[in-house]
This record gives sequence, structure tokens and C-alpha cells, in this order.
Amino acid sequence: MTRERLSNLSFTKLVVDDLDRMADFYCAVFDLHRTGRLRIEQGAIGEPIEEIFLCPSPEDRYGAFVLFKFLTRPAPRDNETILGFQTTDLETVLERARRGGGSLAAPIKEMPELGVRVAMVLDPEGHLCELVENRS
Repeated sequence: MTRERLSNLSFTKLVVDDLDRMADFYCAVFDLHRTGRLRIEQGAIGEPIEEIFLCPSPEDRYGAFVLFKFLTRPAPRDNETILGFQTTDLETVLERARRGGGSLAAPIKEMPELGVRVAMVLDPEGHLCELVENRS
């Protein structure tokens, strides 16, 4: 007996302090495009927020990845989430991250048993990104 699918993961929101700086970082490092911006004075959580939508294609309307800012309080800290990115060129993405203000959190680790190489990067605000290069 199959169960009816009632939900599907459709987007991820990352709470940040500096929307424009972080959008510049993710667009430059991960080839994303700004496709929209939204400011709401009383959002669903009852306080003012602003968002920037980032997508793999500039033609997409809504972001699969959304940068989210609380306008009246700072962003939370301490690796509240880990963003995962696939890449075909780990070294180039690591260099882009460095040039964009990010830093290496963990060096490239060869994982031949999984057929991948993995590295961890911190974005300019300290959010953790896991980079995975498929080697098979």
C-alpha cells in the first residue's frame, strides 16, 4: 500500500544579518542568481522580515534557497544549519569562497569508499557549507 505524498521539500531559508553581502557570496561562489526580493512589515511570524530569493536559473521566480533577515533582531549563531552543495570542481569553489570572504572550516577529505571528496566552508557570517565532489 502506497501512502499519498502530502508534502515535498521545496526551499531552504538561511537566516542572515547582511542580506546583500550574503547574496553576493552565494551567487559568486555557487553560481546562483538573485530572482526576487521581498520585505514584509508583519510576516507570518508577526515581525518585520526581508528575503532575497536565490535560484540556479535566472528564469526561476521563487527561490529554492532564500536568504532571510529578521529586521528587529540579529541572526542566530552556532551552525544552526549546514548547507550542502554538489560541485564538479572542489578546488575552484573553495577558492571562490575564499575570495568572497568565506573561510575553510575543514580541508578536502578523500572518501573513496563513498566515491566523493568533501570540504567544509564558512560563509562570511559563519554559516557552515558542506561541499561534495562526486569522484565516480
